[in-house]
Amino acid sequence: MPIDPAKALAAEPRTGEITWNHKDVQLYHLGIGAGIPATDPDELRYTLESRLHVLPSFATVAGAGSPGVIGGLSMPGIEVDLAHVLHGGQSIELHRPIPAEGKGVATARIAAVYDKGKAAILVMRTEVADDEGPLWTNDAQIFVRGEGGFGGERGPSTRLEPPTGDPSREAERRVREDQALLYRLSGDWNPLHADPEFAKRAGFDRPILHGLCTYGITLKAVVDTLLGGDVARVRSYSTRFAGIVFPGETLRIRMWQQDGRARVAVTAVERDHAPVLADTIIEHA
Repeated sequence: MPIDPAKALAAEPRTGEITWNHKDVQLYHLGIGAGIPATDPDELRYTLESRLHVLPSFATVAGAGSPGVIGGLSMPGIEVDLAHVLHGGQSIELHRPIPAEGKGVATARIAAVYDKGKAAILVMRTEVADDEGPLWTNDAQIFVRGEGGFGGERGPSTRLEPPTGDPSREAERRVREDQALLYRLSGDWNPLHADPEFAKRAGFDRPILHGLCTYGITLKAVVDTLLGGDVARVRSYSTRFAGIVFPGETLRIRMWQQDGRARVAVTAVERDHAPVLADTIIEHA
């Protein structure tokens, strides 16, 4: 069996040192659509090193190019075909703002393995700390088709009641045709997002956008429209990937402001507002 839950959960956590600098941050920001218009002062906060602040979702790619960095699904008890893998959900907890340049120690482990019948869900947890203490905690929920049915726990439901009433704010973000090609330079080299033949083998007409790219685009829209452009106000950010995005499409991002949190829903405009991100919550100061 490609997934051995007992072995995966019992494995010792893997640790590795990660580093990043302003160029990594700038590349990530460009990969999620920052810099348009290029001379807009609000966009220069994401693209110009002398004004740079770090969008918290950068935590999902920080250190990806560091020597010896922990590989994606390279874990004991895990051996899966990338063509059967989809990103089911993502959450980040920020312990303090991410510096534009830094280094830390990343500790990664499989926190849970759930049996959904026809699929398995892996919860991959990565905790990062530097000399001053914890920086962030990432949980990635990885959906692996065809690997369920082993008699394990189904796990908790992440479905939430949808927000009610009119949204507080609404934004549309156009995804560039080359957005996935640019975003993958930050470290996610899954050919699903670039190779048409691989995408067809995975069941798609053409390469799809990384879910984490949509995740970053969405957080930037919320920070820019609801949080006054202040990335330090974000405390945590969680979502469920409800559907795919093709490069070239337009995202409709609806936001409901609540006390200390924003509820968000994202759809693909050109496909009759097909759901893209759901059950999305941003906790903030």
